[in-house]
Amino acid sequence: MSHAHDFDAKVVWTGNQGTGNARYRGYARTWEVRTPGKPVIKCSNDPLLGGDPRLHNPEDMLIAALSACHMLWYLHLAHEAGVVVLGYEDDPVGHGESEASGAGRFVSAELRPRITVAAGTDLACAEAVHHEIGKVCFVARSVAFPVSHKARYVIA
Repeated sequence: MSHAHDFDAKVVWTGNQGTGNARYRGYARTWEVRTPGKPVIKCSNDPLLGGDPRLHNPEDMLIAALSACHMLWYLHLAHEAGVVVLGYEDDPVGHGESEASGAGRFVSAELRPRITVAAGTDLACAEAVHHEIGKVCFVARSVAFPVSHKARYVIA
């Protein structure tokens, strides 16, 4: 039996420079994510489209969400498999394409976690955990592009 889940966020455009979007170059492509009870996230669009490279854009946040979901499930499933994780960091990359019309999409993503595991860890078991995550990760199960992983392990 499945259970419904709702996820709320508040997105507020902050780029009105006095005339709204009356002129194409007359407004900023900035906004804030203001989810009640959580820190505000200042955002902009992709720098390739004139966005502020210092701020998160939707593409950054999608790839980060994919990576974070994978990490959380990895920690859970690794625990169940007896794999002791001491550190985890990822440098994920999303591969996209743009059409002449400007429409774009992700075509794939690669997660590249560096996982520090306890001495004596069975690395084959540690690696096998990754292959189970796509069956349960909310974000990975929701995207319309393939997600692969290329994990690196450090023994502590």
